[in-house]
Amino acid sequence: MQALLETHPFDLADALNQGCFCQTLDAQRLRVQLENDPSLGGMAESIARTRPHLFSSTVVFLSTPMVQAISDTVAAIERVMALPAWKAQALAGAAPMAQVDHGPVGAFMGYDFHIGADGPRLIEINTNAGGALLNAALARAQTACCQAMDVSLNAYRRLETLEDDFFAMFQSEWQLQRGDQVLRTVAIVDDDPAQQYLAPEFEMARQMFGRRGVQAVIADAAQLAWRDGALWHGATAIDLVYNRVTDFDLSEASHAALASAYASGAVVLTPHPRAHALRADKRHLVSLGHRPTLQALGVSEADQRILQTSVPACETVTPEKADALWERRRQLFFKPRSGFGARAVYRGDKLTRKVWEQIVAGDYIAQALVPPSLRAMEIDDTQTELKFDIRAYTYAGQLQLLAARTYHGQTTNFRTQGGGFAPVLLVPGQADIEKWLAQPQCAR
Repeated sequence: MQALLETHPFDLADALNQGCFCQTLDAQRLRVQLENDPSLGGMAESIARTRPHLFSSTVVFLSTPMVQAISDTVAAIERVMALPAWKAQALAGAAPMAQVDHGPVGAFMGYDFHIGADGPRLIEINTNAGGALLNAALARAQTACCQAMDVSLNAYRRLETLEDDFFAMFQSEWQLQRGDQVLRTVAIVDDDPAQQYLAPEFEMARQMFGRRGVQAVIADAAQLAWRDGALWHGATAIDLVYNRVTDFDLSEASHAALASAYASGAVVLTPHPRAHALRADKRHLVSLGHRPTLQALGVSEADQRILQTSVPACETVTPEKADALWERRRQLFFKPRSGFGARAVYRGDKLTRKVWEQIVAGDYIAQALVPPSLRAMEIDDTQTELKFDIRAYTYAGQLQLLAARTYHGQTTNFRTQGGGFAPVLLVPGQADIEKWLAQPQCAR
């Protein structure tokens, strides 16, 4: 390990990702973090049995400048999306529900990045990014394998305050719509929530609210009722909905009660259809990476420079472009405009003609292929490499938490042996390399 670090003096994070095989996850610590309330007893065992690839056993390293570049990119995007011209463009033709604005900006934004030698490259924007509470618990369950790792364990964020920050985010959303009124009840809502892959996080969110005096329930969206000017779950009137459904404009019949309550302002909904229309429509990736569009929208020169280096070129797929895009397909990644969770996405070099016909007939964008970074691991006594991306959880443009997702295949999948969520550790800059090299080397 020492020799590897000395060979890569200016890219310590990459050297650690390629050369540190330490398994730092402490299973007992993770159990304590996940089951921090008696009602959550058995969660760790249940996750290990039903979701064996949710958590990786190791960490991913990022350099201080890389983390700063991610933060700068998120801030630039948020500034662009706050421009009146952007709002007008994004909401033109959007669903009627997206035109509703009660004030909240949207909880748990997620910005996903691939990491390269030239910096972070944005690959996705999500309005209801899952996993933040799980990743906070995972980060607190790591054990340092050497003094160098002890220094870097999430140095960019004080982990013990994260849950307070997450609750404050929901409190802010409430106050943006309700002012000084008291938040009493919250519903954590999804379709058939017990069957969702991240269902354990719903229980963690319920406890987060409960510990702060807010009654919280986990609810199937179809079981909500709209009556007497309020949204109800059984006999409980709901003040705020933490929204995890992926019907982003609430147009499905099973979401009628939620849609009516939101449209009337009877409930605070976060994230909401307007946030998705403004931020997560995949056509926005085309605009964010296109300098003439940014200039026309009145984006500052400084933000244009940031986005030109961090947002890969994207374009819409049309029948007129089909032949040219097919010829360039090996350098492209294809995504459906309304897709989520890596569904119906394709690497161009894997395409068949049959799938290509579906893409051309559908509503897709073509994104310049940005290869993911690799994390060396030891799985069952065999050294291997997994791909990883970085998710930045944010609120109102501020970075809350970074987490990695490690995987094999075209996209993140939580089906990879040894893969899953992994904490991000901050590596000091060049000035601290000599101090790192003086530390005891990592033990396998």
